[in-house]
Parts: sequence; structure tokens; C-alpha cells
Amino acid sequence: MFVRGDLKQCQDEADRQYRLYQPSSPTWAGRFRALEAEAALWRGMYDEVLKLLAPPAESHSHPDTAILMLTLKGVADAHLNRFDQAEQSLQEAERLCSLALDASCGGVVSRARGVLALQRRRLPEARRYFEHSLSFARLHGDRFLEATALLNLGDMSIWEEHFDQAVDQSEEAYRAATNLGAGDIALVAAGNLGWAFYKLGDSDRALQLFLEAEKRADELGDIVDQAAFLTDAGYVYMDSHNAPLAEESFRLALELERRVNSKEDIYNALRVLARLSLQTDDLEKASAYAGQALDIARQSGNRLDQLYPLLVQGQIAARRGHTAAAEIKFREVEGDESCPVFLKWEAEHSLAQLYEDGNRPEAADREYRAALETFEAARDNVRHEDFHLSFLTNAARIYDDYVHFLVVQGKTNEALRWADYNRARTLAEGLGLLSKRSSVGPPPLNAQEIAQRLKGTILFYWLGDKQSYVWAITPQSTSLFPLPAAPEVDAAVQGYRKALGGPLDVLESADQDGRLLYRTLIAPAQALLPKEGKVFIIPDGPLNNLNFETLLVSEPKRHYWIEDGTIVNASSLRVLAASYATENRPARNLLLIGNSVAPNPKYPELPKASVQVESVAGNFPASGRQILTREQATPRAYLASKPEQFSYIHFVAHGTASRLSPLDSAIVLSKGSAQDDSFKLYARDIIRRPLRADLVTISACYGADGRSYSGEGLVGLSWAFLKAGAHNVIAALWEVSDASTPLLMDQMYEEIGKGKRPEEALRTAKLSLLHSDNAFRRPFYWAPFQFYTGSRAERDQHPGLAFAR
Repeated sequence: MFVRGDLKQCQDEADRQYRLYQPSSPTWAGRFRALEAEAALWRGMYDEVLKLLAPPAESHSHPDTAILMLTLKGVADAHLNRFDQAEQSLQEAERLCSLALDASCGGVVSRARGVLALQRRRLPEARRYFEHSLSFARLHGDRFLEATALLNLGDMSIWEEHFDQAVDQSEEAYRAATNLGAGDIALVAAGNLGWAFYKLGDSDRALQLFLEAEKRADELGDIVDQAAFLTDAGYVYMDSHNAPLAEESFRLALELERRVNSKEDIYNALRVLARLSLQTDDLEKASAYAGQALDIARQSGNRLDQLYPLLVQGQIAARRGHTAAAEIKFREVEGDESCPVFLKWEAEHSLAQLYEDGNRPEAADREYRAALETFEAARDNVRHEDFHLSFLTNAARIYDDYVHFLVVQGKTNEALRWADYNRARTLAEGLGLLSKRSSVGPPPLNAQEIAQRLKGTILFYWLGDKQSYVWAITPQSTSLFPLPAAPEVDAAVQGYRKALGGPLDVLESADQDGRLLYRTLIAPAQALLPKEGKVFIIPDGPLNNLNFETLLVSEPKRHYWIEDGTIVNASSLRVLAASYATENRPARNLLLIGNSVAPNPKYPELPKASVQVESVAGNFPASGRQILTREQATPRAYLASKPEQFSYIHFVAHGTASRLSPLDSAIVLSKGSAQDDSFKLYARDIIRRPLRADLVTISACYGADGRSYSGEGLVGLSWAFLKAGAHNVIAALWEVSDASTPLLMDQMYEEIGKGKRPEEALRTAKLSLLHSDNAFRRPFYWAPFQFYTGSRAERDQHPGLAFAR
């Protein structure tokens, strides 16, 4: 029953057997008591575990039972943050294990040690213990321990924000548990897998996993995990603005948590319900939930937990027009010595909005800047792997509101300066490279001078929940145009992306989204755009999913916007300012890597990769190229090839990209030796190897993925290569065609050989497909490849940039 995951039934039956054997056989009674406690532990009932194993201890003739009991006590105490007691139990378990003839206890103790280290947030130590537990399980053929070790390693990767790695480990844990028939391990692995997909941006897949895991937890009587999966599903619903389903999920979770009387979980459920009710303007519910949460916090004497409901009460008062009461609440939270930094900036943000609504612009500006200073100071002092992106997403709302406030006040250039500052900071942050700021607020920014140096027009987009904007920047002027709110733009982008991948030619069909997006995003600034000139796009949020070249211009004759000029993407004005500085290029040579051996069925071999390899290589002399294919195309081989010596680097491989953890983006290559089976070249490894390449091309499916990070900036492999020092990157927004890609790449490199800049060469190659008389004229074949510009080597020449050094 325990292995199957029937935990409640197992616990009840173990208790019955304990009582049956207690009078006659203390040894067997002890074994059943340990099993009962283990089932309770897996159900998350930690206080009950300690009660079951409390003194007077049973007399055990078998040390393995005593060792198991001690590890169970240690894990229960660890979850309750009773670290000293947990340490004592595990030390005694280790002592008994060293004396035991059967050394199989070592893997269980290592697993418990890993849990204690994880609860203490000692992540490297926890990983070492879990890896030892896995090796031990495989050496001794303990399949149950193996499944739990894999589960714990997947959980570790989530804590470390290595979500791509968490997917692989959680899938492996799920398979191991399913083959063993271990239902509870399988459902927790499915939940971890769902969370990893959620953080990678695949909310639909995550939601499906959460709902399936919740249903299975209900069947197994696993109340704690059932409540957790309901809460996870609620967050997905809330993110997608589906308030009714979010509320239903959170309320069901609250009911379950009340059944097990977990005060902390009850408080957290009430808190999120208060937040949701406030978002939906149901002030009566928000007030009731906040009041209940505040009562729990006061009963426990926890001042810190009192602050969030107090903040919500202040926001409710503000919505009701009770300005004085709201201001008192906000000041109480902001000024409390125990106030955590994220609540401090929320209180300052709330004060700014209160003063803005009360027509007190100077006070509002002061509080907006105070909130942003609090946030920036916080992210200066937090390690990348330790923070959660909800922390950043909440703060992004402050920037959004402040940019809108500045625009309303007529300070459009100031608004642009703050918008770009946030964009640049987010990029550095996404790469785990938080920089120390030399002063409060953004450094000076001369956008028109940047446009003059680039000899083109810059379109800088800012998408907000209520109002969006585009700044059109030329050497002569900076103009601001209002746009619809982000949800409306996002809907059109998603619709057009689907149309581009469909069977119809959007140029000849009745598609509306392509024309609507042009009218919305480009037409307001059309008079400022040079014909056959260069336009530099700095996208935001869902616009990172869009190739602007595909937008449909209606006049004088319907055509794609790519036919009007060269379009280049960048992540911020500061990056763009540096991207066309004087370059010290290496000799024209090529590193070509790809046509890998499939590492597993998830990443099959690309059918015509060898054709593309041969085609690209043919544009470079044999003496000026290094080619790594098949078994040689490994991550280790790339890192060992001295990539900094090449002016062109080209990958023909699968790629993955992470929305919320850019360092998890990877190029999928061949496995290494038997001792090194890694096959992903991660962004975190790419960044560590400086580059001078004029162009890096990732000819792969989902090479850039174009998803947004905290609402701003491009994520994926392009970030990593640009940060490493590449001047330009070409990456794919969707899966590329193995039929058209060799043709496109061959012509692009041919044009580069004639002296064209990479962005101009790529446009020429795309136009050749567009003007062909076959199916390749459709954007599906030429439009996935997006051009990005920016280089660390050049960027470092500009001391005012907000990037890590």
C-alpha cells in the first residue's frame, strides 16, 4: 500500500497492526509504527510523525527500524524548521548506520540529510546528498529509493531555477515511479514537472499536469499535495485572468488546508484569495479574507505575517476613497522594522498611486522613485538562483505605472529613459548578472544621438496593462504614440502567429491580424520611417513573439513590411547604442557545429542537417573553417574549440529556450563519452566563454523562442551569445523548414562574402524566397529567422550602461 501511494489506508492499517503486535512482539510493533509514521510523513503531517515517534521509544532488536525512525524524525523536524532537533536525530541515525552489518541504511540517511540541507537552503550540499542517495540506490538495486532520489533532484533543480533540467529529472522520476507502481512519487513528480513547465512558460501543459496530479492525490488521500496542486492551478488561472476558476481552486485548497489544520497554509490561502478578490474589485471578499488572515497572524504573534493583510486593507480603503485611512495603513507597513523588502516597495507603490489619484504629482513622483529605489536595491543584493520571478513581476508593475504617470505629466523623454533603464536591467538580471548601480535612477540617455549613429529610425515599444506606447526616434526628433493595452496586442499577435503557420498564404488571404498589427504598431510612425532604410525594433512582452517583417502593408499594394527596408531587433536602447560602435573583427572564418547524433527520442535527428552543413561550409575555404558534426558535435567540443577565434559561428541543431529562466536555454547536441552524457550547451555555459563573432546563427527549431521575461526583453539563446560578445545573432521564432533553410543560409553567406552586413544579407536571402514562384514565398519558410544585434565587447566601451562588468 505504501509503495502504491495509498497513504491514508497504509497509515490506518499500520496503526491496526501496531496495536495488534504491541503486547506480544515489540520488534514487529516498532516496524509497523515506523511504517505508520512514514505514511504520515509522505502526507505532510509532520506534527503527527513526531507524536507517533515521541518517547518513550519502543525497544527494537533491529537497528534498521531505529535508524528509519530517527531519519523520519529528522525529516519531520526539518520541515518544521526545528533544525537542531533534526541534526541530533540524523547524527544518531548515522552512528547506528555505521555500526550496522547491513549498510543499506546509508542511502536513506543521505536522503534525509538532503532534505535537511534543502530546508536550510544549503542547495549545493542538498544536491550532493541527493546525488549520493541516487548512486547508492542504483548500486543496491533499491528502486523505490532511486525514484525518490530522482524526485528530490528534480525538486533541487526547481529550487536552483534550472527548470529545463528539472523537466528531464522529473520525467525520469515519473517513469521510475510508474514502472514501480509508486503512485505518490509519480503524482509529486508530475506536479514538479508541471511547475517546471509553468516556469518555462508552457502554462497549458503545466495546468494539465496540475489538474491530473490533484485528481490522483485526491484518490490517494494525499491532502497536503492535493491542496498544493490546487494552489498551483489557481496561479495559472490567475495569470491567464480567469478569476472564477482561480478562486475555485484557491477555495478548494483552503478547505483542504483547514481539514489538516495547517495554520501557515490556511494563512497563505487566505492571503492569495484576498489578493485575487482585490484584482477583481470584489472589495467585500477581499476585506473578509484579509481580516481572517490578519486574525491568524495576530493569534500566532507573527508581526511579519500581519503586514500583508494590513497592506491589502490599505488598498481596499484606497479603492473605497478613504484616503486618510489608506495612507495610515501604507505608512504603517512601510515603516515597520520587520517589513520585508517586497512589501515595502508595494506600500510605497500604493502611496504613489494614492497621491496620483489625489492630484498630488510631486508626492506621487517621490513615492514612485522611492518604490523603484527599494526594488533596485533589493535586486542588487540578491543572488540570481535564490530569487523567484514573481518578485520581479510584481515590481514590473511599478515601472509600468511610473512610465504611464510620466507620460501623463508630459515628461515623455523621462518616461523613455526609465523604460529603457528597466529593459536593460531586466536583461542583465535574466542572465544572472545583476550590476551595482553608480547612482539612483537611470543614467543620461540621448536617444536621437543613437539614431544618428545608426543612420536609421528606432521604434521602442512599451506594453502596459492599461496603456501602451511606441516612441519613434529619428536623428531629428523623438515622438510618442499611444497604443492599445497589452492584452489586445497579445491577442492579435497570437492570432497572426497561428495564421503564419497555417496552410493559407496570409498575403492573399483575408487575414486581418497582419494588417491590424501594422496599422496599430507601425502606421502611427509611418511618416518617420525611411524608405529602404533601417528600422530598429525594441519589442516588449508579446511583441517578442512577432517578426515585424511579416506585417502587412496595405498601400499602395498589399505587401510584407520587409520589402520596405531592413529590420533589426535589439533588447534596449543602451544595447543598441553600443552595437554599431567601431568593431575589431577577427579574420573571416567559421565554426560549424551540428548534425548531431540524437541524444534521445525527444530530440530526433534533423533530416537534412547534413545538407545545411555542407551548404554553409561551402561558403568558406577549407583552411578557414572548423566543422564538428555527429559524435564530435558535443557541448564540451564547442567549449574546447576556442570559439573566440571565429568571426562566424553556425549551429545546425535543436534548441530550447526558457521564458523565465534564460540561463536554462540550450542548444541540443550529441552526448559526450560514457563518462560524460551531457548533450545540452546551456546559456549559462555560453556566457562564460567570451566571443568576438560578427554573427552567430542558431539554425534550429525554437532557437530564440521569443517569449518574454518579466514582461520585458527577449529571452533565449540570443541573449547568451550577445552577452558573451557576439555582435549579432540570428535565431528562430518557430521550427524551421529543412527544405528552405539550406537555400536561405547559402544565399545569406554568399551575400556576406560579397561584402554585405549580416542583417542586409539575411534580408536579401529572405526576399529571394519571398519573390520565388513556389511555396517558399510564404513567411512560414523565411520569417522564423529573426535578427538581433548587440555586443558586450562594444557595450563595455560605454560606462553609463546598466550592465554587469
